[in-house]
Amino acid sequence: MRIIDTQEISDAVYRMAKRAGLNLTESCRAALKKAADKETGAAKFALDTILENETIARRETMPVCQDTGMAVVLMELGQDVHLVGMPLSEAVDDGVRRAYRGFRKSICDPLTRENTGDNTPAHLHVEIVSGESVKLTFLPKGFGSENMSRLFMLTPAEGRAGIIDAIVTTVKEAGSRPCPPVYVGVGIGGCFDSCAYLAKKALTREVGVFHPRDDVAAIEREALEKINALGIGPQGFRGETTALGVSCEVAPTHIAGLPVAVNIQCHCIRCEKETL
Repeated sequence: MRIIDTQEISDAVYRMAKRAGLNLTESCRAALKKAADKETGAAKFALDTILENETIARRETMPVCQDTGMAVVLMELGQDVHLVGMPLSEAVDDGVRRAYRGFRKSICDPLTRENTGDNTPAHLHVEIVSGESVKLTFLPKGFGSENMSRLFMLTPAEGRAGIIDAIVTTVKEAGSRPCPPVYVGVGIGGCFDSCAYLAKKALTREVGVFHPRDDVAAIEREALEKINALGIGPQGFRGETTALGVSCEVAPTHIAGLPVAVNIQCHCIRCEKETL
């Protein structure tokens, strides 16, 4: 049994939130550079500007995007860990609150639209796993892209073709609104709510890393190819790069259903991880 004070979790969330607000992931940066090398005209200009913006943000210690996002925290909590101190959700919110003092606060009541003033509460997902460590992932999620996300309750008969069509249709209908080139997280299976979580979790994978299952990886590759054939391009200026990648996560589902969730992430991919 390992004892962890939740203050350590709060401090880790603070560190990750600060880093994520200022930096793109390495895999995102590499994918953008690769795309810029093969684009021309307005599409290349858009990608070069995105990369220049990221360089300035790091140099000047400024948010890499004005939408510093909703704080999404994914946690794998070892079952041999005993947490002490403040309640877990309070610890996570405390870390977010401290980190966002210099960032835009974007969280509000859904009806009154009154801002909470400190970007809390965070959206916390906890999975109980074996072991005595705590793995944390911080994903600040902007809503220009979040608003373009979709959930489909397909029939089993629609199968693989239906899954790919759902992914491509979501990106096509979104057009330039989610600030492409996008990163597409896809959940396949589970139920209505868990499928959406799978799609969010898929966005924490490094860009360019395909699923270990060959059949799932084949869906990722085909969907990416068809998305980039749409010609929407960087920031909607046409071109070859509408998406940087497609990542899928899967889970068993009911024999009568085929849930598919598509969670869109803009080109500003920010994700930080720590293990305690």
